[in-house]
Amino acid sequence: MRPHLTRQRAHSNFERSIRSNFEDAQIICEGERNIGLIKLSRMSEEWHVHQIQVLPSHQGRGIGKTVLKAVLQEAKRVGVPVSLSVLHGNPASRLYDQLGFEFAGVTPKSTKLLWRP
Repeated sequence: MRPHLTRQRAHSNFERSIRSNFEDAQIICEGERNIGLIKLSRMSEEWHVHQIQVLPSHQGRGIGKTVLKAVLQEAKRVGVPVSLSVLHGNPASRLYDQLGFEFAGVTPKSTKLLWRP
């Protein structure tokens, strides 16, 4: 994630992105150990994933995929779409494609994706 965050720093105020939507943050745990973070806003008409991070030592083990699948299962049960934005060039784009997210728009820094139940 570090290369993508480094790019983001060059384009925006990094500190602001960390604090943004912090009230929607949930810690991802493995047993008693904190291994990641997801920021998920749940509005009545759409849920939005602002950020998902997994510690580098825990990446590549399907943790992010498992967390996102749980979000999508709950969103399906409630009947709401889920959106997120991914920085251009971020390899996580492959995961979002596998989970059924579709192109919904583009900005100079990122692509907006949408998953529908």
